[in-house]
Amino acid sequence: MHFSRSCQKHPVSPTMMWINRWLVCFAIILLSTSLGLASTIYRAQDAEGNVTYSDKPTPDARPLKLDSRPSRIAYQVIKVIDGDTVTLEGGLRVRLLGINAPEIDSRNRTGEPGGTQAKNWLRDKLQGRHVYLEYDQQEQDHYQRKLAHLHLASGEHINLSLVEKGLATVVIIPPNIRYADTMIRAQRQAEKQRLGIWAMTHYAPRSLAKLTEKPAGWQRYHAKISKVDRSRRFSRLIVSDNIDIRIANSDLALFPPLQQFLNKRIEVHGWISRSKDHFSIRVRHPSAFILLE
Repeated sequence: MHFSRSCQKHPVSPTMMWINRWLVCFAIILLSTSLGLASTIYRAQDAEGNVTYSDKPTPDARPLKLDSRPSRIAYQVIKVIDGDTVTLEGGLRVRLLGINAPEIDSRNRTGEPGGTQAKNWLRDKLQGRHVYLEYDQQEQDHYQRKLAHLHLASGEHINLSLVEKGLATVVIIPPNIRYADTMIRAQRQAEKQRLGIWAMTHYAPRSLAKLTEKPAGWQRYHAKISKVDRSRRFSRLIVSDNIDIRIANSDLALFPPLQQFLNKRIEVHGWISRSKDHFSIRVRHPSAFILLE
């Protein structure tokens, strides 16, 4: 497949020059779209000045560099709901991917330390401004919210900025693992500098083995693993008879061999669930673990 245009020898008006440039750009876009999997488009010009664009190379053709990134659409931020959720024009609600900010006060829930600070920072940064959405593998969650990384025209990655300032923690949920390494490094630095929530006693590590009540919200726990067990759906790091850390077997490929945690002390981040007198914390990504010894 190819597109061509002729280069005329007589003078061309500015309007016609603009139209010609537009047609060339349009031809390239149309060609790249129609080719689907074609990775390279070539430009050739013959002795008479005729320019040809094609996916088939010729001896005198040169490859064009095309931007392989998907096109970005800007949306205006209408409202900041909390530290990790915003509403965009048209009523589009977006949950920021890869992070979790503390909850704020609502009719059904008591706010958590750091929640108001995260919301205020995000509101001051985004209210009324335009952001670009970048999706990962899943475009929305079961609440019908869009799942995205937000970027400003300046290039600032908002999800990452929240982590860098200690206003949000990293929570990676496969298959959405884009920017995971970058955000994990940023979180380690924020914790080292005791920024934001990392300086708050509410989020200081607790003993998982001494758990008797279900805490609310995201927390940090220290535990020693006494046994590694596996069932049809989950692998479990056993802390005590009624406390464990669960990893779905479908997520195991992301983790190192679990036996390496046996008889070791670890720090684990996340949310506790309770069934009768049994407590469990589910981990979806290795970033929720820190080996302490």
